[in-house]
Order: sequence, then structure tokens, then C-alpha cells
Amino acid sequence: MQGKETENLVKKAKRKDPDAFTELMQLYLKDMYRTALAILLNDEDAADAIQDTILVCWEKLGALKSPRYFKTWMTRILINNCYRIRKNAGSMGTLEEYEEPAVYDEYNLELKEALASLDEKYRVIMTLFYSEGYRIDEIAEVLKIPKSTVQTRLSRGRRKLARDYYEIREGV
Repeated sequence: MQGKETENLVKKAKRKDPDAFTELMQLYLKDMYRTALAILLNDEDAADAIQDTILVCWEKLGALKSPRYFKTWMTRILINNCYRIRKNAGSMGTLEEYEEPAVYDEYNLELKEALASLDEKYRVIMTLFYSEGYRIDEIAEVLKIPKSTVQTRLSRGRRKLARDYYEIREGV
């Protein structure tokens, strides 16, 4: 969907149009799922974070100043919800606890295992950059970290992912 169409949906949703809001959430549902899963490593917790995010977005949409920043705003809310859920759970999930999502998606299992093995600081940035198409400056804004930190983590994450993916594929 084009930017103007999305902005129009946001404007309608801000006027409490439930159909526009539903369409907007459907538009970003896969992106939210990938981001939540990258942080929580658990399908059920990811679903909870998404549900909480949708509710907060509906309730606080009037506070959004510019419709063109909706996705960034929504993603920040989602990330905060993910961290809250993880904090309330008392511990971060491990690779052994990682469960494959119940829904089919286009990633292959080996790549998912390699991605799940990355530290969260690399995994989240790589998910936002590659899966959701955020630019480096947008990721820096969403995560509230310097742009240079995003670039460094993206570079290190790529190297580690390539190394881990090779090891999984080769059985090393």
C-alpha cells in the first residue's frame, strides 16, 4: 500500500473509524509478528504483545502527531510491550524454549534457527531492517539508540548470522 493511502487510513482511524483501524492493523500484522517473535522467541507471547499493541494504538491514536510516522510509533509501542511481557515473565527465553510459529511463513527452518541464535540486540535490528524494511535512521529512532550503533549491530549481526547459518548447514 502506498504512503498516501496509509496516511489516509490513519487519519480515518484517528476519527475512530473502526474499519479503517482494522485495515491498518491488518496491513502491519505480519511486521508486528516478526518483530515480537524476534524479541520474545515465543508465539503465544508474541500474540499477547500484538494484542496489547493493537489496544494501545486504538486508545492512543489521537496522540499521534503525524500520520506518516504511524508505523514507527506502532513499532515502538510493540517493542515496549514485548519488553514488559518478557520482564513480567521473569526471564528471557532460550533457544531450547524457542517454538516454531504455528502459522506458515516463507522463512526456512535453518535460517530461523540461526536468527534465533543471535543476541537480541542483533536479532531485533536485523528483523526491522530486512523483514520490515526500516531504514537505519528509523531503527535508531524506534530503538532510541545512535545511528552508528544500529550500523555496527547490523554489520556484526550479518557476520554472526552468516557464520552460524554456515555452521548449521554444514553440521559443524
